[in-house]
Amino acid sequence: MASRRPLIWILVSLFIFAGLSAAVTETPVPDLGLFSGHTDIDTPQQAGSVAFDAASGTYTIGGGGVNMWFKRDSFHYVWKKIEGDIALAADIAFAGQGGDPHRKACLMIRESLAADSVYADVAFHGDGLTSLQFREVGGDITREVQTSIKAPHRLRLEKVGDTLYMSLAGVDGELQPSGCSVRLPFKGSFYIGLGVCAHKADAFESAVFSHVQLTPPSQAVTAVRSSLEYIVVASRDRRSVYHSNEVIEAPNWTRDGSALIFNGGGRLYRLPFAGGTKPALIDAGFAVDSNNDHGLSPDGQTLIVSDRSQDGQAHLYTLPLTGGTPKKITPHAPSYWLAWSPDGRTLIYYAERGGKAGLYTMPLAGGEEKILAGTEAQDNGPDYSPDGQWIYFNSARSGHMQIWRMHPDSSGLEQITQDEYNNWYAHPSPDGKWIVFLSYAPGIKGHPADQDVILRLWPTAGGEITVLTKLFGGQGTINAPSWSPDSTKIAYMRYQPAQKK
Repeated sequence: MASRRPLIWILVSLFIFAGLSAAVTETPVPDLGLFSGHTDIDTPQQAGSVAFDAASGTYTIGGGGVNMWFKRDSFHYVWKKIEGDIALAADIAFAGQGGDPHRKACLMIRESLAADSVYADVAFHGDGLTSLQFREVGGDITREVQTSIKAPHRLRLEKVGDTLYMSLAGVDGELQPSGCSVRLPFKGSFYIGLGVCAHKADAFESAVFSHVQLTPPSQAVTAVRSSLEYIVVASRDRRSVYHSNEVIEAPNWTRDGSALIFNGGGRLYRLPFAGGTKPALIDAGFAVDSNNDHGLSPDGQTLIVSDRSQDGQAHLYTLPLTGGTPKKITPHAPSYWLAWSPDGRTLIYYAERGGKAGLYTMPLAGGEEKILAGTEAQDNGPDYSPDGQWIYFNSARSGHMQIWRMHPDSSGLEQITQDEYNNWYAHPSPDGKWIVFLSYAPGIKGHPADQDVILRLWPTAGGEITVLTKLFGGQGTINAPSWSPDSTKIAYMRYQPAQKK
């Protein structure tokens, strides 16, 4: 018996090895084309799947999962680990009809395969909504930038440096920048791929990804200079409504909420929310050199501009919202409009007179202009509270730029912010509950363009200052009042650096 033991062990070992080989053969790693792995993120109740058709180059991906939102994601992910700049594009269609309108099929870049990972994706929803979703910090909640384009035919997610971009195409298949972007650094390697989420714990949804491409990024997305967006105060969700390869600035919301006014190249434009996404030039007569100090009268019928076209110095002019001949208001220059009193009778503007710079007031009907008592050259950006009881402004009188307020008679001076940031352009909401303002990093002087800045929110009833959004901007972002009439949204400009020619 002892002499036969080695032979028995050899036979047993061969049997075990054969069994293992058979097991590997029975569950091969599938051919995933451009990708190298697939997995369920989190633990969906319904396990996901993927089928790759090499002949047609399509991926049919099935996934369960309750959501891809908040602080955790649950979905099925087909991925490849990579690093550097990259673009992922695909045509996306859900398989079958029905399903939750919030089910998602995504192009994604993900820091890790953990459920709470940093990520960005182009998410195509069951109801056609398309957005650039992202989680900036692991374990934080998800945010998004929506586009007004619904049910695009083709989608692309692009990573260029620390910025992620979304491009979309109609039935012609020609991808164009959507204006949606987010700065989100990925250090080293990351996971890029395709994902599907059912948006219901017990559901299973499938989507077909066709003409999938992994390529270098396009040049078109980095040519977009300005993106006109608004942010919903309650949810912090953003929507990109227009973008341009030129610098455009300082959106104002019309009083009826139907359009946004902005300036670009010395002219004013009106962008309606209905009837298309192209802005219309406002006929301002000879006023063709206006800057971002413009706004609307309390009744919404009159525009005021700061224009230099006549003598090279900024004067204030009014004209009808629908366009017309400008009427000169300020006899002296330079004058830069900043606020209109709620009763429509008084203007506040920044001016320099005889070497004395500060905040000046003047009756709209004409008359003597007066400098607000106690204001100096370092005071700027005033705006009235909706009840007319306060003027909010920024001042460097405490050492660096902070938000202050005082009564229109210059009494009751009070400092609002006291932090390390340089804070500019405090704008009260129409309901008087909030102040939005722009914050520069410590050490930044003035209000320059092309900076990392933050839009922050202060409750006038008292409480903590909160972050609305971080962006690349500065000059032109919210120089002018930009609250929606119902106080639920704030319009602003987001920028990206000018490309070297």
